[in-house]
Amino acid sequence: MEHLDRLDRFMSAQASYADARAVLFGIPMDFTTSYRPGTRFGPGRIREASYGIEDWSFHQLADLHDKAYHDLGDVPMVYGDVVRSLERAKSVACQIVADGKIPFMMGGEHLVTVPVVHAVAEKYPDLVLLQFDAHADLRSDYTGNPLSHATAMRRCLDVLPPRNLYQFGIRSGTKEEYQYSREHCHLYPHEVLAPLKKLVPSLGQRPVYITIDIDVHDPAYAPGTGTPEPGGISSREMIEAISAMAGLNVVGFDVVEVAPNLDETDRTVVLGALLIREALLAFA
Repeated sequence: MEHLDRLDRFMSAQASYADARAVLFGIPMDFTTSYRPGTRFGPGRIREASYGIEDWSFHQLADLHDKAYHDLGDVPMVYGDVVRSLERAKSVACQIVADGKIPFMMGGEHLVTVPVVHAVAEKYPDLVLLQFDAHADLRSDYTGNPLSHATAMRRCLDVLPPRNLYQFGIRSGTKEEYQYSREHCHLYPHEVLAPLKKLVPSLGQRPVYITIDIDVHDPAYAPGTGTPEPGGISSREMIEAISAMAGLNVVGFDVVEVAPNLDETDRTVVLGALLIREALLAFA
């Protein structure tokens, strides 16, 4: 039977799991969102929005039809249980990594990056983490809870050396987070493309995980997110940043914090879908 397009998978994801180099999956969780909820709807709406963009990229002069990738669907959440939901997500990510494939995750709040990074780090203990974000996410806890979207990067550092974390576009956080990142990590406040281009050659073939919080963009480009922060980058700069990283040894990727219910124009989910397309072309 001729293949029928389905809005429940990303664009032209027709490769089988066995044949795919990259595997997409969603983690539809927003249990710890501190301001405006709705990121649990991100993966599904990003998939729908992907049918409004082309497979061909004018940015990379490449076609997604030439890439073998599979959309696994969403990890079933245990609603109200953060720990069990994260355990389920890590189990899926571990299987993808064990099968020699690259996990491409769609969130979900930023906390869902943690189980995927932990899974990838088990195979690549020298993993480098590149974070594109408005917020530092380096709190030890948020209102007493160590598992929060405000602690996502700190929980990633439970398994990675702090010097392996590079933070781009950060423009919000506590004084303590700022000092911690300055002393222990690599912090690039406000800027993305210029410092990234300087960094890329030094990374060589070290394994890299890339996490993009959609709020790294100015709210003018991505209003559909739980904690928008004025003063961010443009969508074009993030697209150029992905192209600048095309030569890296990327072993994991995600786009998180897309909250479709907070953007009636759909430009946030369209941007999320386009970033995933560009990432598949660059890294898969």
